[in-house]
Amino acid sequence: MVRMREKVVLFYRLFSVFFRIGPSTFGGGYAMIPIMEKEIIVKRGWLTPEEMGNAISIAGSAPGGVGINAAAFIGYRVAGMPGAVAAVAGMTMPTFIIVCLLSLFYSLFAHQAKLAAALKGIHGAVIALIFIAVFKMAKTALFDRTTKLVAAAALGLLSFTSVNQLAVIIGGIGIGMIAVAVKEKLGIRARTEKESPPRQAQALVYPEYYI
Repeated sequence: MVRMREKVVLFYRLFSVFFRIGPSTFGGGYAMIPIMEKEIIVKRGWLTPEEMGNAISIAGSAPGGVGINAAAFIGYRVAGMPGAVAAVAGMTMPTFIIVCLLSLFYSLFAHQAKLAAALKGIHGAVIALIFIAVFKMAKTALFDRTTKLVAAAALGLLSFTSVNQLAVIIGGIGIGMIAVAVKEKLGIRARTEKESPPRQAQALVYPEYYI
């Protein structure tokens, strides 16, 4: 009975955390990454920064929205399939409610100058959030010369050519596998992620949030 109660509490916490994160997807999935990192890594220690970076990479590569994919991945890592369901439900519910309300009132205020000005301000804030997310992901994802070169090549291809994004993702996977194989063949230690302190040491910084 106690174990079941703990699971229910964990599912509720997953739902409530992502329910609070959900409204930040107003600017797209990547805009909510700084808020998600604070809730998942700093406050509760559910994932390490490296695991969070991997989750965002998988979420961005998989079909569907980044926010929903990340919620499903994190929920599953924390509490299995029921955790994934709780996290996705928490992520989607506030967005659904907000969209329904906006759709009711937008037609009434669509031509208001103040509303247009407010939306422009929101656009600027969203761009800032995305830049912060990119900076934080780069600190954990770009840890050696290979990852930096692959990131630079991918940025150049996506910015100046019409190469399909899926081809760039698959190419990055292939280059990573080849680079690791070559380094191991040459007897060079191949790192696949940035080294960091154990998760327990990070969680102890905020023990009151740790489960």
